[in-house]
Amino acid sequence: MPPEFDESRLDDLSAETEHGPGVLLRQAASAAAQVRASRSAALEAPLRALADEGRPRSVVVAGTGPAAFAGDMLAVLLGPGCPVPVHTVRDHPLPGWIGHHDLVVAVAAGRGESTERTIGLAAEAVRRGCRLLVVGPPDERLAALADQGRAPRVVVPESGEERMSPWALAVPLLTAAAHVGGGTVPDETYESTARLLERVAHDCRPTAEAFENPAKTLALDLGGTLPVLWGGGPVAELAARRFAAQLAANARYPALSGRLPGAEYDQLAALDGPFGGTGPRSIFDDPAEEGPTRLRVVLLRDPGQPEEVARSLAAVERSATERGVPVSDVSTDGRHPMERLAGLIALTDYATLYLAVAYGVDPLTRTLVVR
Repeated sequence: MPPEFDESRLDDLSAETEHGPGVLLRQAASAAAQVRASRSAALEAPLRALADEGRPRSVVVAGTGPAAFAGDMLAVLLGPGCPVPVHTVRDHPLPGWIGHHDLVVAVAAGRGESTERTIGLAAEAVRRGCRLLVVGPPDERLAALADQGRAPRVVVPESGEERMSPWALAVPLLTAAAHVGGGTVPDETYESTARLLERVAHDCRPTAEAFENPAKTLALDLGGTLPVLWGGGPVAELAARRFAAQLAANARYPALSGRLPGAEYDQLAALDGPFGGTGPRSIFDDPAEEGPTRLRVVLLRDPGQPEEVARSLAAVERSATERGVPVSDVSTDGRHPMERLAGLIALTDYATLYLAVAYGVDPLTRTLVVR
């Protein structure tokens, strides 16, 4: 029997403090500290050596899981105007075109299997004579590869579960990009992003009631539905993709994600299907239940999105409403894309953990734990 969605579990989280959701909620609250600690680590690293070698043909971020997501964050935050292309390689081997004109950034998120893959990619980069930068927690093998490749290394503080530490890896990449002509994030943006993350942590804190806690409200909206997460523009689309991944990892909950404009051509039709607001019932539905599972559209908005994207979001929202599909909005603020991405990631991370609590899921185990 599937676990029951019980929203009353969100009222008293004292029982969760020693379990997976409580552990990860505390880690989510440390996002601001991650930004500051990783920025300090990057500033203390010998990254000036990257500038001495000139601008590379491309920056290739090599890593898997959270490390690869840091590469996606780098590409989105530098934007399409970045004069140095940013590519992310998630598995062996490195593409054949990568050579000594390219900077390979070997990123490790922790000490598990993903780090083994990063080590393999870094070793291949050294064999090819690529320029190299190593980013990750303390690891003797990564240190040895950095020495072998005469490469600078950023040692980031270990901050717990890998998937809850996006900024621990992304901040060193952004700092390094400034040394190779890839674009510069203003110094004050790192601190303003940290302050925004502190504000989200306060608004989404476990002790805040659902009616004043946007993350709990979003979790309550999602319960019992099939979420369709659509982001408007590159920043919001990246946040939507991470939201879907975190729903699976933290709450064991499936979701579909996409980017607007574009998703309306290949995903909007699902609103007219069996899981749409007025779609036909499936022959597999239990007639004794209150009703079939239905879709819920979640629109992630970025104030920096072009007008074309705003029109697409409005059109999709109208289409969903006309079809009886409920819509939730997730928005953020901030002058710089880094701030806006941070706000979207932080709020949705909290929502995935509250959904896990409501379903009695321990995100640090492989089994469902209903309390």
